This record gives sequence, structure tokens and C-alpha cells, in this order.
Amino acid sequence: MLSLRHDTSGSGPCSFPDSVNLTAAVVQDQRPFRVGVMSAAAPGTSKAAHGDVAAKKKKGPGALATAYLVIYNVVMTAGWLVIAVGLVRAYLARGSYHGLYYSIEKPLKFFQTGAILEILHCAVGIVPSSVVLTGFQVMSRVFLTWAVTHSVREVQSEDSVLLFVTAWTVTEIIRYSFYTFSLLNHLPYLIKWARYTFFIVLYPMGVTGELLTIYAALPYVQKTGLYSVTLPNKYNFSFDYYTFLILIMISYIPLFPQLYFHMIRQRKKVLGHVEDYSKVE
Repeated sequence: MLSLRHDTSGSGPCSFPDSVNLTAAVVQDQRPFRVGVMSAAAPGTSKAAHGDVAAKKKKGPGALATAYLVIYNVVMTAGWLVIAVGLVRAYLARGSYHGLYYSIEKPLKFFQTGAILEILHCAVGIVPSSVVLTGFQVMSRVFLTWAVTHSVREVQSEDSVLLFVTAWTVTEIIRYSFYTFSLLNHLPYLIKWARYTFFIVLYPMGVTGELLTIYAALPYVQKTGLYSVTLPNKYNFSFDYYTFLILIMISYIPLFPQLYFHMIRQRKKVLGHVEDYSKVE
């Protein structure tokens, strides 16, 4: 949905509505959680207290968690690169951008669904982000992938699908590369700059594609009654998927500006001092 993935940790590397990740897409820090210890002890602090803090620090995830996260992010980077190459190859072979979704449908579903592991990372504590927020962000994209694009096959040939897929692809390649190099403590400035700059275009691009795709699906959902539950039934429960999709679209109105301007502020925070220094030079 809102595809941009934003920074929830407030220190660096964070999907509802990066794509953009509503992914372009809000993103979480993929670095392992570390317990911070104050540099100076408060008066009267006992050695036992220091020992307890040190013990807690040692219990935190270390090299093994970092190695796992590096592997995960490398695989996800490679996966989205496969999608990017697939799009380019299909375009060159066909000479048209129409219907390119079919050339990358399987890897898109696989790697976008693979992002569900990010929720698990938060749940077990190796990534210091909110489980609820991360789950909301990830599942919104999974929802658009499976409950809209996959379920309503008539929209798969829409140009709007290519719009959000392209935005997601570029966003995720940058995002997972950013996490990988951050975990290795060797983050190139170019990737850091791209992480906090490309969203300016990719986020509106992805959101536009998502909204147009949901809108294109509405007539088919209404006609077929897809995923809707009507009365009477033994559960005395009704659900109108058509109305639900409309509410999803309306939710973009308050969420898009908040997430977008949050990333603008993050960009100023992360890159502002570097750009100001360059101007002085």
C-alpha cells in the first residue's frame, strides 16, 4: 500500500500505505539491537549494578544475528535486482512496457512476501522497531500484491501496476543495500544519499500506481463480489470488499502527507549537515 518504508528508530535505516515501500516506502533499522550503557555512573551506583548491566548487554544478539541480517538483506537485494533485470529484459524483448508485470510476477510475489520476515525480526528483538508498525507497513504491500493484483487478474495488464512495481523495485534495491552496508559498517555515501533522496520521486510515483490499481479493480470486485460476505449466513456477519477497498484508498489522504514529510525531515536530519558543509567549502 503506501509503499515508502521510513525510519522508525530515528537513527538511520524502516510499509502501509520506501513505495513506494504507502515502498518507497516507512522503513525500519535492520541493525541488531544493542543495549546502551551510560558512560558515567551515577553517584552511589554499586559494582553489582554494573555487573547486571554488563550481563544484560552480553545477552543481546551479537555476531550471529548480524550475520543472519546481512545474509537476509543480501538475498533481498539480489531478489529485487532479479525483478529489475526481468523488467528491463522483457521491455527490450517486447519493445513495449505494456504487460511487463507477467514477466516478473513470480519473483515479485516471492520477495515481497519474504518481507514478512521483517516482522519476525522485530518480534524477536534483533531489529529495534515496532512490531505493530512494521507489520502494518509490510502487510499493506503484501495485501496489494496478493489481495488486489493477484486476485483481480483484470488489473494485471494496467500500466498503473508497472508504475508501483517500478517504484517498489528501485526503492527496495536501495533500501536493502543500505541495510547491508550499514550492518557491515561500510556505508557508501552514494547509497546513503540515494536512500534519503530517491523517495522524493519514487514515493508519489508508487502511491499513484497503487491508488490507480485499486481503483481499476473496483468494478471487477463489485461485479463478482470478490471476498465479500453477504447476509443471511450462520455467522450473522457481512463484509463488503468493494467498500473496504474504497476505505483503503481514502486512508491514503491523511497518511501520505504524514509519511512523506516525515521522510523529508529525516533527509534534512541525515544529509543536511553534509550538504551545508559542502556549500561552505
